[in-house]
Amino acid sequence: MSASTAGRSQVTNVMTIDVEEYFHVSAFGQVVDPGRWAAMESRVVPTTDRLLAMFAAHGARATFFVLGWVAERHPALIRRIAEAGHEIASHSHWHRLVYDLTPEEFRADLRQSKRAIEDACGVEVVGYRAPSFSVTARSLWAFDVLAEEGYRYDASVFPILHDRYGIPSAPRHPHVVSRQSGELVEMPGSTALIGRARVPIGGGYFRWLPYSGTAWAIRRVNTSEGLPCVFYLHPWEIDPDQPRIDVDAPTRWRHYMGLRHTEARLARLLREFRWGTARDRLLTGSPVLPRNSYETIDGPARPALVGTEYS
Repeated sequence: MSASTAGRSQVTNVMTIDVEEYFHVSAFGQVVDPGRWAAMESRVVPTTDRLLAMFAAHGARATFFVLGWVAERHPALIRRIAEAGHEIASHSHWHRLVYDLTPEEFRADLRQSKRAIEDACGVEVVGYRAPSFSVTARSLWAFDVLAEEGYRYDASVFPILHDRYGIPSAPRHPHVVSRQSGELVEMPGSTALIGRARVPIGGGYFRWLPYSGTAWAIRRVNTSEGLPCVFYLHPWEIDPDQPRIDVDAPTRWRHYMGLRHTEARLARLLREFRWGTARDRLLTGSPVLPRNSYETIDGPARPALVGTEYS
């Protein structure tokens, strides 16, 4: 056993990376028009390559949810990800929130993204994650479109209360979504329980909260519930020198807080835990999963950092 793997947890968790530029984030949508994207400084290639090097050094595999817009402009990057043994999935094409689209617009975006990604790397895309976890009570029809388009799993639900996304009563662990149009597996963003509260894991929460809190949460899911944890991050989150966007103070805090220590924290996370892909966790070996139709759920999420466990 190498020094980088000695003493790490024996549970294989799911590492996911949303491959997008720093200027693609939904919170910047009011100040950065997509018409400007092509003229802005691109930083996704070097930051993603740094992630690939880190994963290789620690023997970790990941699922990369790729924006179709990025795949069109950097196909060699997407090929490198695939050739390194990671899974390639879709993160949409234009990074538009699902609940702001019609089903027809969503379907067109899905197809454009899938075509761009598969053309770039020659690998079939079977997984999807919506921008900003935007499959919510307002956009449950997305499950139907995903099933009709042949996707085998989705990772767009975060079972928490939040001001932009979330289905607070959704199951906390992978399950089969059964709809009239077909079935697919849902892999929600992971949370740990403190009493009845759901504590989110990954992304901004990884940057904002102490590292010890994230490590505790992952171990709690692994040991108390005997299940893998789903962790997510963006390449721009290890890029503290990215160009600054002129936004309001709360958005600025959310986006830039903690960037300088994220890369070191991630290296520690890779040393202390095992990491694999969503496809291996969900689709290999035909795991027996609970079922949910999402026919009756709570209404839109209310603003809060953590959610409440519902019976």
